[in-house]
Amino acid sequence: MTNLTSSRPISTPPLRILPLGGLGEIGKNMMVLECGDDIIAIDCGVQFPTEDMPGVDLIIPDISYLVAQAHRVRAILITHGHEDHIGALPHILPELDVPVYAPRLAHGLITVKLNERRRTRDAVVHAIEPEQPVSFGDNFRATWFRVCHSIPDAMGICIETPWGAVIHTGDFKIDHTPVDGHTIDLPALAERGAGGVLLLFSDSTYAELPGYTPSEQTMGAALDRAVGDAPGRVIIATFASLISRIQQVITAAEKHGRKVAFVGRSMVANVHMATQMGYLDAQPGTIIPVREAADLPLNRVVLMTTGSQGEPTSALVRIAQGESRDVDLIEGDTVIISATPIPGNERAVSQTIDNLLRQGAQVLYDRVAPVHVHGHASQEELKLMLNLTRPRYFVPVHGEHRHLRAHAQLAWELGAAPDGIFVLEDGDVLQIDHDGARVVESLPAGPIYLDGLTVMETDTTVLRERRSLARDGVVVICAAFDSAGEVAGPVQVAASGFMEQHDAVDTFRRLAEAVATGVAGATVAGNRELAQANMRKVARQFLRSDLNKRPMIIPVILDT
Repeated sequence: MTNLTSSRPISTPPLRILPLGGLGEIGKNMMVLECGDDIIAIDCGVQFPTEDMPGVDLIIPDISYLVAQAHRVRAILITHGHEDHIGALPHILPELDVPVYAPRLAHGLITVKLNERRRTRDAVVHAIEPEQPVSFGDNFRATWFRVCHSIPDAMGICIETPWGAVIHTGDFKIDHTPVDGHTIDLPALAERGAGGVLLLFSDSTYAELPGYTPSEQTMGAALDRAVGDAPGRVIIATFASLISRIQQVITAAEKHGRKVAFVGRSMVANVHMATQMGYLDAQPGTIIPVREAADLPLNRVVLMTTGSQGEPTSALVRIAQGESRDVDLIEGDTVIISATPIPGNERAVSQTIDNLLRQGAQVLYDRVAPVHVHGHASQEELKLMLNLTRPRYFVPVHGEHRHLRAHAQLAWELGAAPDGIFVLEDGDVLQIDHDGARVVESLPAGPIYLDGLTVMETDTTVLRERRSLARDGVVVICAAFDSAGEVAGPVQVAASGFMEQHDAVDTFRRLAEAVATGVAGATVAGNRELAQANMRKVARQFLRSDLNKRPMIIPVILDT
C-alpha cells in the first residue's frame, strides 16, 4: 500500500465511491467502495416506511449494481448493530453471497436475524475486534476503531486503499461517560490524521444542532427517577437493538425492587443473545417471562417493548390499541417512549401516544421528559472529528439533504477538506484518480420496497394504486355488450371505500346511466380493451364533475 504522500503509478486503478443508501435520507445505509477488481460495502440497513407507503413492511437498498458485479464483491463491513445498518442483510445475502464482518455485538444481532430465515442460516459472518486489520483483495485493508453511540461495540472503520486512507465514522458521538465504559478512540483518530487521510465519511444526523450531545449517563438518571416515581407498572418502549438502554432499565429496575419482562419477538431474542454474550448484566431473577409479570404487584413490574416508532405491528402499538395478547394497559400505568421519532414516523408516534393517554396511562417522551438521549454527534463534536482527521476530501453521510448541507458548511467554515467537499445523493459515483476527485456518473440506487415476500421496485404502479385506493376507494363497473358492440342489459356499479352505502344508491344509478349512454356506439364489437377504456373514461369524467372524486375505476366486461 502506498500512503497519501507517495507518488502512485499511472496504472493505479481509480477509487470509486457509490452510496446505495443513507444519503439524503435517514436509514438503509450502504456505502460501496470500488478499486480495481475489488468491491466492499459498508453497512447494509433498512428504512422504515412512511404513511404514504401502504402495505410496505421495509425499504432496502437497490443492490442491482453489486449483483451484476458479484464476482468482485469481497465483503460487507458493518459499523454497529442498529437496524438502519444491518437490517437489510437477511434480504440481501440470498442475492449476494458474500461474507459479513461485524463487531461482536453486531455479529450476535446479525446471527439472530439470519438464523430466523432458512435461506440465510449458512451465511458467513465474522466477528472482529478493534484495531484488528483485515484485507479484502489487493486494494482494501480495513481496521475498525471504537466510537461511542447508543449501542455497545459501535465502530468506525479505517480503510487503506492505493490512494490513501478512507475513514468512515459510522454513527458516533463523543461521550466521556458511556454506559459500556468504552470511549471513542480519539488518539487513534489523531494518529491517522497525522499520517494523512484521503477521504472522510462522517455522520451528519445532528449536524444542525450546536454544542455537544449529552452523555448517555444523564438519560440513565432520568430513567431511574421515572421508574422510582412511578406508582404502578412501568412500560418502556425503545429499539430492540438498543442494548445500552436496556441495561440502564435493568439497573433502574433492580434499584427499585422491580422485575423486568420483555414483550416483542425481536426484543426477547436480542436480550437473550446479549445476555449470553455478556453485554447485559442482570441479577438472578431480575428478568422474568412476561406471563409471570402478570402475577406480580403492579409496582414491582417493568415491561420493555418494541414500538418506539409507532410501527403498526409492534408490541407498543398493539398495547395502545388494546390488541395485545400479552399486555392489557391499566389506568395508572407509566409508559416511557425512550427514542426520538425517525423523520416520517412523527404522526404514527403521536397517534400511539394519544391512544395510550386515552386509556389512562401517563406517557413520558422526549418532548416532556429527558427520557432519551440521541446517539449522534452535534456540531462541536463534528468539528473535532474534522480537525482530528484533517482529510483531503470530505463526504457527509447518514442524513437528510439538509443535514448533509449543514455538515458540509461546518467543514467549509473550518477550512477542512481543502481539495473538495462533496454532498452526494444515493447513486452518485465519486471517483478519485490522478486528476483528483469528481462525480463521474449516477447509477440506479432507488428504494426497494418489501411487502411480505413480495419485492417491489422503485418505480412501481402497486404503490400508486394503493395510494389511490386509500385516498378515494375503488369503483367497479360491470357491463355486457352485444355482437354489435352496444350495451346489453343494465350497467352494474359496486364500490369499496368510496362513499357511504346509503348515499351511494342515487349516485350509482346515475353513474350507470352515464356509462350506458356514454359508451353507446363508441365500442367496436369484440374489442374488450376499447370497451373498458371507454367505460373508464366516462366514469372518471362523471365522478370528477359530479363528486370531485378520483377513485380507482375497474371496468369489467361481462360475457353475453
